[in-house]
Amino acid sequence: MSENKYDIEIIRHSLAHVLAAAVQKLWPDVKFGGGPAIENGFYYDFDLEHRITEEDFPKIEKEMRELIKSAGRFERREVSLDEAKKIFAGQPFKMEWVEEVGGRKFEVGGKDDSTSNLQPPTSNLSIYDFRGFTDLCRGPHVESSKELPKDGFKIRSVAGAYWKGDSRNKMLQRVYVDAFASREELDAHLHMMEEAAKRDHRKLGREMDLFHFESEYAPGSVFWHDKGYKIYRRLIEYVRMRQEKAGYLEISTPGLMDRSLWETSGHWAKYGEHNYSGQTEDGRTFCVKPMSCPGGMLVFGQGIKSYKDLPLYLAEFGKVYRYEAAGGLHGLMRVREMTQDDAHIFCTAEQLEEEVIKVLRFIKDIYSKFGFDNISMKLATRKDSEFRIGDDATWDKAEGALKNALEKNKISYEVAPQDAAFYGPKIDNYLKDSLGRIWQCGTVQLDMNLPERFDLSYVGEDGAKHRPIMLHRAMLGSIERFMGILLENTGGNLPLWLSPEPVVVTPISEKYDDYAKRVVAELNAVGVRARTDLRAEKVNYKVRELSLAKTPIIAVVGEKEAADGTVTLRYLGIEAQETKSLLEFVRGMHEAVKMPE
Repeated sequence: MSENKYDIEIIRHSLAHVLAAAVQKLWPDVKFGGGPAIENGFYYDFDLEHRITEEDFPKIEKEMRELIKSAGRFERREVSLDEAKKIFAGQPFKMEWVEEVGGRKFEVGGKDDSTSNLQPPTSNLSIYDFRGFTDLCRGPHVESSKELPKDGFKIRSVAGAYWKGDSRNKMLQRVYVDAFASREELDAHLHMMEEAAKRDHRKLGREMDLFHFESEYAPGSVFWHDKGYKIYRRLIEYVRMRQEKAGYLEISTPGLMDRSLWETSGHWAKYGEHNYSGQTEDGRTFCVKPMSCPGGMLVFGQGIKSYKDLPLYLAEFGKVYRYEAAGGLHGLMRVREMTQDDAHIFCTAEQLEEEVIKVLRFIKDIYSKFGFDNISMKLATRKDSEFRIGDDATWDKAEGALKNALEKNKISYEVAPQDAAFYGPKIDNYLKDSLGRIWQCGTVQLDMNLPERFDLSYVGEDGAKHRPIMLHRAMLGSIERFMGILLENTGGNLPLWLSPEPVVVTPISEKYDDYAKRVVAELNAVGVRARTDLRAEKVNYKVRELSLAKTPIIAVVGEKEAADGTVTLRYLGIEAQETKSLLEFVRGMHEAVKMPE
C-alpha cells in the first residue's frame, strides 16, 4: 500500500466491510447492523444465532486476511428505493435504514454513531459491493482490498449492543477491531493497551483500597473508602486554595430545584430525559441538579451589581447527577453522580479577552502541578441543532471573541466544528497522559445567552443597566474523572502531597512496635499522613503488600534503627534502600507533602 494514499478512517471503514464479508462467509445466516470507524479502529453489529467468542477471533481474522489477499474491489453503485428494498430483503436492519432514508427521516449521525456510514435523504441510494457482501453506505472506500493492511488489525472484543442504542430494540453482537495503517502502528497501540490495562484505575482502586462500585444498588456512583476519599478531598482542597488566592468566591446552591428553573435555562429541553426528576404532593416537579450554572445565575441576580464589582468570580464544587445508560458507565470515567469544580465569571465586554486568557493560563498551571505539561486546545463552534439557543448574531459575536482572544495571544488551537455547548462556544483543554492518550478536561465557555434568559444586569459607569457576559469554567472538570485519569497517568504512584498515605512504618518484629509508633507520632505532629503496620507478618511480606497498594515510602525499623534514631526507607519503584536520621526524615517529609503553590 502506498504511504498516506488513504486517510486512516477510510482504511478502517473499508476494513469494517471486510469484517462483515468474513462473518457472512463463516455464518451465512447473519443479519447486519452498522459498522462505523471509531477511535483506534471500528466495530460492526451482527444479529447471529452463533454466539461469537474469543475462540472465534482467529478464524475471523484469517478469513479477513484471505479476503484482503483476494484483491476484491469495492464497487459503488446507486440504486432506486425499490431496488434497495429487493437487495436488502431478508436483512431487517438494513431494510429499516432503507425505508428511513427513502422516507427522508434520516439525519447523518456522528463518527461514533452506527449510522454514520449512511447517506442523507436522496432519491437514489448509495450501496457498496465487496466479495458478495453488500452494504448501504455513502463511502468512500479504498479501490481494492489489496490496498488494505493485512497485518494492521486485530479483533479486540465482542459485546452486546442494542440496535440503534435503544434498550427496547433487539440486542446485537458488536465486534470491536483495532485497526491501523501498518503492523508497526498496531503493535505500538497494542503495547499501549497492555500498559493501560496494568494502569486501569478500577484495578488500582482495588489494589490501593480507594473505592468500589455497587451496580445493584447505586450504578454509576462511587463508594469512597478512606484512602480514596482522602485523595478526592485533597484534589478539592488544592483547587479551593488556588481559587481563593485568585479572588474566587465559593458558593453552594441547592441540589433540588424546580423544573421551571431548568426550562428557563434551556437545560430541560436539551437534557430533560437525562435528569432525575419527580413530582411532589403539591404538584410541583423538582429536578435533582444536573449542573450548577442556573444556581450561579440566581446568586449573581441577588442585589444590585456595579461595573466596579466585575469581574465577579463565583465558584462551586457542585455535586451533580445525570442519567447515563448502564452500558456507558465506566468506573470513575463515566458516572451518574459527580462533583464538578464549576465557576462562573461575570464580566464586561471590555474585560472578556483578558478573563479568557487568565482562565486558560490558570488551567494550564493547575495541570502542570499534576505532571501534565502537554496541553492542546480546541475552539468548539456552534451546533446545527434545534436545541441551540440564541440567534446567529450572538453566536457570531461569541465565537469571534474567543477566536480573537486565542489569536491575539498567539495560542495555537484547532477548530472543533459543531461541538459547542448549546448556549455558547467554548475552548476545551486536552491533556496527553504518559501513555500518549488524549483526555478532554478543563473548559472555558462563553455564554451570552443565559444572562439574557435570567435577565441579569449590572450598573455601568454611565449609570445605565448593562448585560454581563458570562464564562463557564471548569479546571479539573469532574473530580471523579480527573482522579481516574491521574491514577492511570501515574500508575497509582501519586505525588507525596496527594498520596493518602505517604509513609507506612513497619517494625521487623513486635519488639520495635513502640519505636515505629514514635516515628509515626513525629510525622503526624508535623502534618505528614503516616501509620504503622504492626501485623504479625514477615517484613518482606508486608513490604510486598504495601508496594502493591502503591505506598510511596515504607519505613522499616528494627534494633539498629531504634538504637540509632534512624529509619530505613524503601521508595516505590526503586530497588535501593536509604537510611536517614529520624529528624532529617521528618523535616524532609514536612516539606515534601506540602501542596504546590
